[in-house]
Amino acid sequence: MSTEIYNSENPYLPFKATIIDIKDEVKGPRPIKTFRLKVEPRFNYQPGQGCLVSVFGRGESWFTIANSPTRPDIEFSVLKTGKVTTKLHEMDVGDVVGLRGPHGRPFPVEEWKGMNILTVGGGIGQTPLRSVYQYVMDNEKDYGDLTIVYGARTSKDLVYKDELMKMIENGYNVELSIDMPEEGWKYFVGFVPDNLKRLKPNPENTIAVICGPPIMIKISLNVLKELGFKEEQVYTTLERRMKCGIGKCGRCRIEGKYVCKDGPVFRYDELSSLLEKA
Repeated sequence: MSTEIYNSENPYLPFKATIIDIKDEVKGPRPIKTFRLKVEPRFNYQPGQGCLVSVFGRGESWFTIANSPTRPDIEFSVLKTGKVTTKLHEMDVGDVVGLRGPHGRPFPVEEWKGMNILTVGGGIGQTPLRSVYQYVMDNEKDYGDLTIVYGARTSKDLVYKDELMKMIENGYNVELSIDMPEEGWKYFVGFVPDNLKRLKPNPENTIAVICGPPIMIKISLNVLKELGFKEEQVYTTLERRMKCGIGKCGRCRIEGKYVCKDGPVFRYDELSSLLEKA
């Protein structure tokens, strides 16, 4: 059954959402903020899906929903890169944005019940993975072991850093890394694929989910294959610049597939040719 719903019979018409909290995740020249939104009525979605978020008078941009549907409200983590995201970063609690969605094929988390879950993320690519591991944490009796592998250029570039540190304190298996040494850093130093090689995750009864920069995804996929993961055990999510969100305009079309409808979630055996075009 489709999880796509809209404010009316017109899928191009956004419905309103109110910003109720803003958290500075990353500061500096490439800042990232997480926005929590109150949507009435609350819509249903699944991990991996996203929405087109509109700033009235500026335009709209696609963002993956950053939290699990088991959590209250809706969250988006936004990297400041263009006119829409710049305006979002200037907004305050109480401001209103528009939402269209949820769109896209989600991660098949129900099919993964009884399996171990490995997430592999880099930079802002941790956003869709957060919805996966939160869902697994909130339904932990239905899944095996959870391992979170995540890295960024520096410790200041780690998204959800405070949250992940608290998870480590609470006993979750979170493996962090940064690209270059830093004073006081006690976790792995190196690229995410190098950390994967070090950790050697067991492919038996395990699903791996990857998201991050394209080069990180490609190298991590090769590492997982070397470790014995089969193509049907590995998932990733592709995001292209989208406009309509419902497979009509073709802006997100890659090799005959529409990311907004056929994806953004793809299994490895579906995407090997798409990665060259993404």
